[in-house]
Amino acid sequence: MQPDFQTYDQTPVNVSQEVAQQQNRVLRNTYFLLSLSMAPTVLGALIGVQTHFSIFAFGPIMGMLLFFGIAFGFMYGIKRTQESGMGVALLLGFTFFMGLMLSDILRAALGFSNGGTLIALAAGGTGAIFMTLSGIAATTKRDFSGIGKFLFAGVVLLLVAMLANIFFQIPALALALSAIAVVIFSGYILYDINRIVHGGETNYVSATLSVYLDIYNVFVNLLSLLMSLTGQRN
Repeated sequence: MQPDFQTYDQTPVNVSQEVAQQQNRVLRNTYFLLSLSMAPTVLGALIGVQTHFSIFAFGPIMGMLLFFGIAFGFMYGIKRTQESGMGVALLLGFTFFMGLMLSDILRAALGFSNGGTLIALAAGGTGAIFMTLSGIAATTKRDFSGIGKFLFAGVVLLLVAMLANIFFQIPALALALSAIAVVIFSGYILYDINRIVHGGETNYVSATLSVYLDIYNVFVNLLSLLMSLTGQRN
């Protein structure tokens, strides 16, 4: 009787290959869902511009409370259902809502004679920033997880300064805050993509939400900078 030899394919090399394949799969799915989420964003922005939608019509404080309430409601739902198709549906609904929220700044930009150019430059600049930083994050062996706490602290300080400037209305401060926001959320693109590559994020719905918010904030603040620096009144 021949002995029954069994081969166990669980060597460290094979395990590392499986982990790498899983991480690549999450990254591919994140990129796909991210590109898909741009469609409801554009649709929401077009509807918002055409209908003159503005959540701040209720006043700056009430508008901000409504925005945060709806946005955090969506994000909570996405996190709770990220393992199912409902998570994808909620994410696409959230991106439509965020498209609506773009309508105020887009209408302001279109009030300039070169408004269309400014929007195109902001979109192109955002795309260039994303492609460059995501390429670095996906190919380098360096782990950027250490910058997360500094980025979070920067966001907290940025929000406090922005809330204060709602009351002070200092144009130079608003300009500086937009520039800082572009830097911070560009850093978050590097951080969030790098987390996927190194296995720190294993769910593509949650990953897409994080990267989408990074791109959204870069675009909004880059457009604000361009409007302030190169906007031409009719």
